[in-house]
Amino acid sequence: MAGERASATGDPGAAPVRRMRRAERREQILDAATRAFARAGYAATGLDDVAAEAGITRVILYRHFESKADMYRAVLDRACLRLIETVGVDDFDENAIPALLRAAAADPDGFRLLFHHAAREPEFRELTDSITAASRDTARRNLAKLIPSGPWLDWAAELIPTVSVEAVIAWLDAGTPDPATAADRISRAIDGVIRAARS
Repeated sequence: MAGERASATGDPGAAPVRRMRRAERREQILDAATRAFARAGYAATGLDDVAAEAGITRVILYRHFESKADMYRAVLDRACLRLIETVGVDDFDENAIPALLRAAAADPDGFRLLFHHAAREPEFRELTDSITAASRDTARRNLAKLIPSGPWLDWAAELIPTVSVEAVIAWLDAGTPDPATAADRISRAIDGVIRAARS
């Protein structure tokens, strides 16, 4: 990347520039934008911050994205797609928590953006709300086999996705210790919610 800047200034000693294909460049920008936005959130991150993180100029950013909002939306959409590909959307079974941990470990900045930053940003809140609603519906459908219909089923369906996500973020913050043990401990916390709802 530094070679690109040096070549652009005409430095004869600069390393040869390797031109990236458009799709590769876009992915590189999205990776850099994910890191930059995860550090400070949407409002506090400027296009210059993203360009510096990617080692490119703002001109190159504008070749791929119309605005900061367009770029942030692309970052969130990509993080959401990766999450869905790893976790799925249908069932909450014994594989759900290990899959959630894998998704978070593979894209920790994207995971944090989806569940912490975007949830606090009104312009992008609808994406987080749609994930939360889908998680709640999945939880409710699966919990209905274990908990009688009524307010405690609703309570558990609201609480379990929140407990799961916050536990995974705490796991990321702790340095991702032993995923198998983490999955077991998070599952036990969820079992505690189920037991409380049933009693």
